[in-house]
Amino acid sequence: MDDQANENASSAANPLTINDGGSGKSISRKIKLLLVDDEPDVISSFKIGLEAYGYIVDAFTDPELALVNFRPETYHVLLLDINMPKMDGFKLFQQIEKKDPKARVFFVTAYETYFEAFREIFPDLDIGSFVRKPISIDKLAKQIESKLLEARPPK
Repeated sequence: MDDQANENASSAANPLTINDGGSGKSISRKIKLLLVDDEPDVISSFKIGLEAYGYIVDAFTDPELALVNFRPETYHVLLLDINMPKMDGFKLFQQIEKKDPKARVFFVTAYETYFEAFREIFPDLDIGSFVRKPISIDKLAKQIESKLLEARPPK
């Protein structure tokens, strides 16, 4: 998938409504996700599926390009594949976290995860920050919504 095509394709997404955990009120806003995976098929299916749920998805198959284009306080949630050439998802998140310490992340993997190594690198993140492929878009959307309710989104 063309990394630059995402901007045009995602602009027509509908607002997603989620409940604000603090007030009990529903709020409607554009939820923006950053998706980075080296597999074009995964990018395509996640992007199409999540946009159908109303999310705006910026997708990249190249983690270095994603990092160059990353802007702090732009994304509500990051979906980063762990095993990618050039830069793995952990290293990508370490670089993103320097620019945006409040970034919320899901690490996406098709492999068994080495949680001890994960805990050494990111001691403050919980085990729920992992998404195992394959995953249904419905289940992924529910996990994203849960992550959104954990803390305030970017402005």
